[in-house]
Amino acid sequence: MNFKELTELIKLIDKSDLAEFKYKADNVDIQIRHNKYYKNATQISSGVQMMAAPAVQTVQSPSVSTPAVEKTESAPKVESASKLVEVKSPMVGTFYRSPGPDKANFVSVGDSISAGSVLCIIEAMKLFNEIESEVSGKIVKVMVEDATPVEYDQVLFLVEP
Repeated sequence: MNFKELTELIKLIDKSDLAEFKYKADNVDIQIRHNKYYKNATQISSGVQMMAAPAVQTVQSPSVSTPAVEKTESAPKVESASKLVEVKSPMVGTFYRSPGPDKANFVSVGDSISAGSVLCIIEAMKLFNEIESEVSGKIVKVMVEDATPVEYDQVLFLVEP
């Protein structure tokens, strides 16, 4: 599929009532979603989904702070702080905890996850990127409020492996 065909496909889907479109053939894998299914969307457009793996780094203490965050979700007790793993944003964009405003969060505090589990979505320039976990474990803390901007390398989750 060349660029011209792809742009025509996006235009056709954008004009339709489809919420999501997936296409797989040979070595091509395309997924297009309308923006109206995400919070704070100001206009309807479609984005091609790209997969991105977050950076992972071991944390020495749970006192990681992000100045722009007002509320965080956390477990009542953090027992082994030296073993926590940071899941960081691989890009700049808007952080979403669920696939849509009326859908359940991908993960919550206390959930067990495995490597490859989708943790969240980051929207960057109308592209919705699923962020997958590189580690297995339990979500200890969500460091970012839903539908807020995130920076590159910003901590999104703390995971106990």
